[in-house]
Amino acid sequence: MIIREKSNIFKLLFAWKGTILPKVMPSLAVLTLISTVIAILTYHNLVHVPTVPVIGFTIFGVILSIFLGFRNNACYDRWWEGRKLWGTLIATARHLDRDSQILSPARRERVIHHVIVFANMLRDRLRHQTAHPEQLIAMTQLDSAAIQQLNQHLNAPQYTLSQLQMELMQALKSAEISDILYSQLNQHIIEMGKVQAGCDRIASTPLPFAYSVLLNRTVYCFCFILPFSLGSILGLWTPVLMGLIAYLFLGLDSLSAELEEPFGTQDNDLPLDSIVRLIERELLDSLGKSTPAPIQAEAYKLL
Repeated sequence: MIIREKSNIFKLLFAWKGTILPKVMPSLAVLTLISTVIAILTYHNLVHVPTVPVIGFTIFGVILSIFLGFRNNACYDRWWEGRKLWGTLIATARHLDRDSQILSPARRERVIHHVIVFANMLRDRLRHQTAHPEQLIAMTQLDSAAIQQLNQHLNAPQYTLSQLQMELMQALKSAEISDILYSQLNQHIIEMGKVQAGCDRIASTPLPFAYSVLLNRTVYCFCFILPFSLGSILGLWTPVLMGLIAYLFLGLDSLSAELEEPFGTQDNDLPLDSIVRLIERELLDSLGKSTPAPIQAEAYKLL
């Protein structure tokens, strides 16, 4: 996620890092070059290009804007749902931290460590990466062999929740807690399972491929044909207006593609590393242990 100051209008106007412009610049340059060539040839009457009726492009542009807006809203909803799910995980971890005070200190510490491991495993699952052993060893009671075993599981977060629930079942069997308290604590595990299910749903169900391809092709076709309609009207101003229109449509298309997959490491994806570190810091602090430093944004980017 990009973290930048938004109060300075000049910084926003000339911002480069974290914007969508670097990604669409090659396509934008090609389309602007085509517009420039058409404008020059038309201005000097070297080539006579039949003018495409403007009304056709007006209708085309309105329809394309509606479709782009729909896709952008759908992709933002996926991004925002992902953030709400991880917000739920933060809240659930805090609730479990408070309710686990009833457990013995040793068992409560193991429960808290399982929650930390779950947050790490869920992030790694969504980003298709493996856990960092040195980080988990430093913060939890796991050793390198246990972490290796976790990475070998088909569903490491689910396995971690099973270990967490087993701790509560053992506390129930040993009469450390009552069945009512067990049910209350178990609700937090169920909530974390729902968070994982929601994240898996987003990660495994992208927008239909055919829809994305159709919209992408339509955007490029519109931007490619538009200069033939504007060239005879705007003359040498054609590349300027063409560049602005192409930047708008190509930028929205590219930005939607980023928001569609909110759990990655692109500029506008969710800062899962920072969220996991927040959970680690709060839970370790509740155990009276030293906490790792918060993750800071580097070059305006917070992972």
